[in-house]
Amino acid sequence: MTEYVTEHTHPLAYHRELKSLTRVDLANLIGEAAKRRGLRSGTDKHRVRKWEVCGVTPEAETQVYIAEALALPVELVAPDDWPNWLPGSDGGVVPLGPCSTVTALREALSTAMERLERRTFLTISGTALTALAAAWAAGGGTALAAQLQGDKRVGDDTVTLLEDTSRQLNGLVTEQRQHVTALLDAHLETVANLIANGRYDRATGLRLHALAASLAQTVAWHRFDHGHHTAAAKLWIAGLHSAHATGDPDLGAAMLGDLAYQAAWRKDHTTAASLLHHALTRTEHPAARSLLHLRLARTLASQGEKRPALRALKAAEHQLGATTGRPLPAWCAWMSQADLAVDSGQALLDLGETRQAHQLISDGQALLPTTRDKTRGVFLTYQAASHLQLKEPERAAQAATEALNLSRRIGAPRCEHLVRELLLAFQPYSSANGVQELLDLAAA
Repeated sequence: MTEYVTEHTHPLAYHRELKSLTRVDLANLIGEAAKRRGLRSGTDKHRVRKWEVCGVTPEAETQVYIAEALALPVELVAPDDWPNWLPGSDGGVVPLGPCSTVTALREALSTAMERLERRTFLTISGTALTALAAAWAAGGGTALAAQLQGDKRVGDDTVTLLEDTSRQLNGLVTEQRQHVTALLDAHLETVANLIANGRYDRATGLRLHALAASLAQTVAWHRFDHGHHTAAAKLWIAGLHSAHATGDPDLGAAMLGDLAYQAAWRKDHTTAASLLHHALTRTEHPAARSLLHLRLARTLASQGEKRPALRALKAAEHQLGATTGRPLPAWCAWMSQADLAVDSGQALLDLGETRQAHQLISDGQALLPTTRDKTRGVFLTYQAASHLQLKEPERAAQAATEALNLSRRIGAPRCEHLVRELLLAFQPYSSANGVQELLDLAAA
């Protein structure tokens, strides 16, 4: 299975790097934790190095100080399981648990806020993601309770303001939403801080966790669209933790579905299929099930598994038309016949059914609302690919050129990446109308 980042390191060194701490800094923070108890710590940078490099295990009391120094819940400390209790040591994934939400959110925010030039000391393995999905699929967990201790009480007006503002930011068209990434980041950090430090009743806690999940999902897509895959994965994982705390299985399935989409994008179809199978075990709303079946069909088709892919497509079509008295989850409210047609066409294209695929992609493109520019750009690249398979380079070049111009206008580098993946296939048709213009535009 795919390893999302290749650098391996000790979990303690990883957490130091997340917080930009030197070994001296960490030793000083451990000393301060001991001093708050009226004690002294003999930890220095050499001792920290022994823990990270030489495999030395810190004393149980010192492990508590380490947790405090790294702003991790002390409930996580398991002295006999050093360093495995440190979040992220299991393949870069924080395990689900009653104290896991804040840890996952802080870890995701730390990763997302890293400067691009910094090295990321993190590996997120497909095996670890699958294990996390299996734990979620098993259900259970501790019901979210009121948080009766905290710096200040979190009132309804504060949560309502954050909910309304988040909806407004996320409701912007793609071309404008590219300008508010920092605001969405700040909203997520604010919500994470309220969950960690605020005082609130159970109803408010549920709203905060649901908002954290929604924001984490939105910010993850921003990072994913710009190729920041580790940050995106950590944010979707944090969203899963937040959703798990609310007890909303459809919201949790949304995060697994997005992680599966990312895995498929990175050609790790084994992980993608596994995540989707786990997600479908608990997904309840028909529209949500339709989207997950559609993604499953795409990843199965990419592996040439024709019969399972066709069964998944049939299930996606059936579920999209199903009626229910339950409200439509916001995270899949955009799912439509246009998406079903185009993604079905792309699955059939992968299975070699070119003519039928081309027709479905063209039909879906015509059905897509004008407000969904980013999706239109992606669909145009699918349309270009289907024209290429039909040996229609002029039409392919027209669709690819439109996709490239659109992606640059709205700030959608993921769509531009899809166009660039097609450029090699255009080379044999350099004399066809529009092809050289496309190649020149891509080089500009």
